[in-house]
Amino acid sequence: MINALESSSTRPYLIRALYEWCTDNGFTPYVAVQVDDSVQVPREYVKNGEIVLNISFDATSSLKLGNDFIEFKARFAGSAREISVPVGRVIAIYARENGQGMAFPAPAPASTEGGEPASPTATGPARMPLRDASRGTEGDAGKVVHLVTGEEGGSMGDAADVGTPTEDPVDEPPRPPAGGGSRPSLKRVK
Repeated sequence: MINALESSSTRPYLIRALYEWCTDNGFTPYVAVQVDDSVQVPREYVKNGEIVLNISFDATSSLKLGNDFIEFKARFAGSAREISVPVGRVIAIYARENGQGMAFPAPAPASTEGGEPASPTATGPARMPLRDASRGTEGDAGKVVHLVTGEEGGSMGDAADVGTPTEDPVDEPPRPPAGGGSRPSLKRVK
């Protein structure tokens, strides 16, 4: 019997499921990707270390949603490009039309040359806007999507504010938050 530590990641399965849900309902599936050297995308469209890609049938060809990589061909400013994104770098998948989807935990920060994790100031703020690279030009802000948790300021509808415990007991599994208040959700800002 395989335990949870030996099983494969659920992220690629959830990405495929939400992609299928988007296409079945006539929505345009977008993926937000945290870019590093392992991500093969046009760097001129990367903003704040992130890129949002339209992975709809109409925008891509040869789309493969694998367990390790999302691979496809797409046109950027009329030029055909091959795109390759490690599934672990995907931080969200959502429908362009209504913002419904799922956010994933951000990948661990890259290590510096000394083997120590990079500082938060070196990788940027903890929460950065995700810019929609398929719309607008360099001077046009386009749409901005923020990953929001219940611990941040602002209204989250009926979600309750949940405090985080100061200490995690080692022998107990973590408890889910009451009311789901600390789960990330996508908030589209126009």
